[in-house]
Amino acid sequence: MVSGSQQLPGGHAATERGVIRKSAAGRIRVALVYPNLYHVGMSNLGFQTVYRLFNDIDHVVCERAFLPEQDGGKNRRVLTVESQKPIEDFDMIAFSISYENDAPGVLTILEAAGLPLPAAQRGATFPLVLAGGVFCFLNPEPLAPFIDAFLLGEAEALVPGFFQIFDPSADRPENLLSMAQQVPGLYVPAFYQPRYREDSSLAEVERLADVPASVSRLIVPDLSGVPTASTILTPDTTFDDTYLIEVSRGCPHGCRFCSAGYVYRPPRFRPFGLLDRQVDDGCAFTDRIGLVGAAVSDLPDLHELCGKDRGREVRFSFSSLRADALDGPLIAALKKSRVKTATIAPDAGSERMRRVVNKGITEDHVTAAAETLVAAGIPNLKVYFMIGLPTETDADVAAIVDLVKRIKHRFLRTSRGKGHIGEITVSLSSFVPKPFTPFQWAPMDEVKTLKTKIKMVKTGLKRTANVRVHADVPRWAYLQGVIARGDRRVADLLLLAHANRGNWPQTFKASPVNPHYYVHRERTPDEQFPWDFIDHGLDKSFLWKEYQRALDGRTSAPCPVDPSKCSICGVCEGNSDR
Repeated sequence: MVSGSQQLPGGHAATERGVIRKSAAGRIRVALVYPNLYHVGMSNLGFQTVYRLFNDIDHVVCERAFLPEQDGGKNRRVLTVESQKPIEDFDMIAFSISYENDAPGVLTILEAAGLPLPAAQRGATFPLVLAGGVFCFLNPEPLAPFIDAFLLGEAEALVPGFFQIFDPSADRPENLLSMAQQVPGLYVPAFYQPRYREDSSLAEVERLADVPASVSRLIVPDLSGVPTASTILTPDTTFDDTYLIEVSRGCPHGCRFCSAGYVYRPPRFRPFGLLDRQVDDGCAFTDRIGLVGAAVSDLPDLHELCGKDRGREVRFSFSSLRADALDGPLIAALKKSRVKTATIAPDAGSERMRRVVNKGITEDHVTAAAETLVAAGIPNLKVYFMIGLPTETDADVAAIVDLVKRIKHRFLRTSRGKGHIGEITVSLSSFVPKPFTPFQWAPMDEVKTLKTKIKMVKTGLKRTANVRVHADVPRWAYLQGVIARGDRRVADLLLLAHANRGNWPQTFKASPVNPHYYVHRERTPDEQFPWDFIDHGLDKSFLWKEYQRALDGRTSAPCPVDPSKCSICGVCEGNSDR
């Protein structure tokens, strides 16, 4: 059943289309929670997908909740959107977690719901606390003491099996043990105890029950029968009433900083027939269609999909486009959609650094893309770079300035011919090493160094007209690094920060846990990582070899697009040196 207008918690008022409403009588009641504000959560296609998947199961009813806004320094109660009931009244609280910096929000929500923060202190009267999302199958350990169970992998492969076994009336410890033994992809932290050496490194993980030594993350091998698109449309999102369609998972290009390019292997694309039907479904609601994926421009039928005559005007937007993929039909689709700003991501300023990260595009690709976009009547350009990448020098940072100026030169020359000069926005993000990438061994730059590099770019482009520079906040990138590569001891940091109302400088100063240990230290080749118990099908020795190739400035061949040619482990003919 679909509802109309909804009054949302936290003072939001929005018109939602597509809300699922089911009777709770006789059903397992799930509060699906995004640990950030409403507009952030509802902009997340994964969150919406899990909402639909839960409700597709007849004996389950799922309602949404979000991080409550502050009210006079105090958190409001966490109520669901659909029924305005507190989440602690449900059988299960299921968190959907995508980003490391949302981890503190989990503690805020649990406390606001009246639950003891440590999972070990919750009795039978409290709902089960579950968590999933890409954060969880990269490294769930910093949140492990607060979560009863994690689902590791893609929801379509996990949800049906979980609800076949989960019994809300069963004894909690017995229920968790049964699920840990029978549900593939389920991780119950209470059954695993990490042990540390005197130097603070991880020595081993002891199993406290008869559970698997490693947990395999699950994926859907074939996406042709698995549509993923917006369930609910609302103007209160980043995309403003855009119907989002996921066209692919994974990426064949193998950029060494990108966890999505590794943990979603092999890369999988949805077939034209399915996507064509989804576009038609979206057109029943809106004329704005957003195509989502790590490698949208690699979709084999992208031109046909965007160029088809549907009897009405359809405006397409794209989550990512490679500078070397902007051919005529794709430009025509952008022009037809009246796109005013296009985004390209060189990621690094120098050719050397692009080899280090295995980006696979050249300066000529980038400058030609800028010229092509402006010539097509797209006046504004966003250009993304990272700073603090492994082996980066001041000369590499200066190369960002030089490349932007060359882009501006081509941009300006073409803009004058169009009679309008648009704007170039340069976005700088601080590199954070992520699990299950070749850079998981690399140290992260210090905050002071990152600030210096940002200043170099801003100063270098200060007098360049029509160019704006935006940069992330290095201290927040540092926190992301702590959580991304932390072990269970980082949970103590999260608890202390929660007690300090999010005052992280005070927390770092007072904590016996040294955050630098997780961020600024280069790992040894044989170090056991907190996340090594997760089996992604990736050969760790392959990732180490890729790290060595990066340090030597060598690129690697992309992962094959055809799943039948991919061994998933990454060690295949397609990954030989170029």
